[in-house]
Amino acid sequence: MKYFDASDEKKIPGRSIGPGERFNFHCHAGLACFNQCCRNLNLLLYPYDVLRLRRHLKITSDKFIDHYVDIVLRPGHHFPEVLLRMSDQPGQPCCFSTAQGCRVYEDRPHTCRLFPVEQGARMEAVEGYATPVYFFRPPEFCQGSSEDFAQTIDEYLKDQEAEEYYPLTLAWAQLRRLFATDPWGLEGPQGAKAKMAFMAAYNIDRFREFVFQSSFLKRYHVAPATVKKVKRSDEALLKFGFEWIRVFVWGQSSKEIRVRR
Repeated sequence: MKYFDASDEKKIPGRSIGPGERFNFHCHAGLACFNQCCRNLNLLLYPYDVLRLRRHLKITSDKFIDHYVDIVLRPGHHFPEVLLRMSDQPGQPCCFSTAQGCRVYEDRPHTCRLFPVEQGARMEAVEGYATPVYFFRPPEFCQGSSEDFAQTIDEYLKDQEAEEYYPLTLAWAQLRRLFATDPWGLEGPQGAKAKMAFMAAYNIDRFREFVFQSSFLKRYHVAPATVKKVKRSDEALLKFGFEWIRVFVWGQSSKEIRVRR
């Protein structure tokens, strides 16, 4: 998800899709280009993508990260990106791609759900909230955009079951934006503090252990209702992790998490 100020919107490639505006697109196995979009990708995974995929595969976060992702820290960036690892087969297809389609389709990443639409969040500076915006960007080889199947963006999001991804993806985009500034100091992005923040975002299993099996709840005051919620819900725990990063890394105040004095 791109997160930008309104003045940047015209610089983003693709056709902007407004509310109620219809566009033609339909992907199916009968198209000659079927599965071509699942090859040789730099596919960014958001924390909620990792949570869903690891749960779908019934493996630990550690195992998912070890086997399925590449972690990249780009020059000038202060938080690593997590990319889905492509297979080493000819054409470098996605590791979850089969001749019949995606084998993790029910829990495919947010970017895959929206393809060939890209979602962004326009920051409304005065009001202080983000508005979702959408851009239609099919690659040249894509035949789905020639299909006589018109729909609005709301219809497309519902059909792709993408709506439930938006809150956590937006929350991560807003938090990720803070890392335009270096918070690590001399310790650097490979230090212990940075590793803790990465754990809270991308390793839900280790973060759960950290919250419930360490001295975390002795060092931080967390409302009992919140503790109960994060115990039973991965999604609630991930959102809680984002909030903790704000407190732990950036020293921001929080209604949910307070350092015990």
